[in-house]
Amino acid sequence: MSSRNVLVVGLAFLGGFFLFLILLLVIGLFWALKGKPSLPHGDQIGVIEIKGLISEADGHLEDLRKFSRNDAIKAIVVRIESPGGAVGASQEIYRELKRISEKKPVVASMGSVAASGGLYVALGARKIVADPGTLTGSIGVMIQIPNIRKLLERIGIEATVLKSGPYKDTGSLLRPLTKEEKELLMDTIRDVYTQFVQAVSESRGIPVEEVKKFADGRVFTGRRAKELGLVDVLGNFEDAVDLAAEMAGIKGPPHLVYPEEEKPWIKWLMTKSLAPKGLVLLFAPLYLAEI
Repeated sequence: MSSRNVLVVGLAFLGGFFLFLILLLVIGLFWALKGKPSLPHGDQIGVIEIKGLISEADGHLEDLRKFSRNDAIKAIVVRIESPGGAVGASQEIYRELKRISEKKPVVASMGSVAASGGLYVALGARKIVADPGTLTGSIGVMIQIPNIRKLLERIGIEATVLKSGPYKDTGSLLRPLTKEEKELLMDTIRDVYTQFVQAVSESRGIPVEEVKKFADGRVFTGRRAKELGLVDVLGNFEDAVDLAAEMAGIKGPPHLVYPEEEKPWIKWLMTKSLAPKGLVLLFAPLYLAEI
């Protein structure tokens, strides 16, 4: 092949390579913009959706802070569809909502289920809206610790645990709890339960002793929760939006703004952990604590 032909082939290859890069860029922009609505104008209401078990708070906290700093967003509606979750995550979202409520209206909208940790989160809003049939309540705390010792014995597996103190492996999957460990964990449960009851009392203006009368883990309908003072208005999501707009002084239909959806591949990377799941449970068994 002559040098001229080599040059032609090389230029063709480079041209094709750059065209390929441009095609990838166009596809990337298409997916980035796909489904995004045009920028809204006028007064806006931010909508945060909390669905499923509440296991972490970081994503919701970031979205809430963005809405809080955005002057165009006059109010926030938190849509809750959750049976509860981790204590710390629920408390973090609750505190952030409470902080934002001091600057702009925040309304909690309960869906089919907003119980335990879902209720805890809602307490941070200025107003709570629930359907008459919403399942809420379940004020309480529990720690679930599975015990697989008998299973391991059946298949002939033994484990040796070396620990720095008598309570370091409390909650181990390899053995039942001792009497002392049960009492230690009960102290933790009582402490978190007291915090939960106090949050209900302060947020809803109900004396602590009155809260304790129904804070025994039972579940209520939205209608019963309103009778107890846990809910302000019976209604659906649209009613919650209308209430938020009224509280913010918005005239006319408000524009609803949702957080920018995280790209699937980013979410996949964020949720993958290199840590062995068994070790996580052994090192931090109290992560199983739930409200």
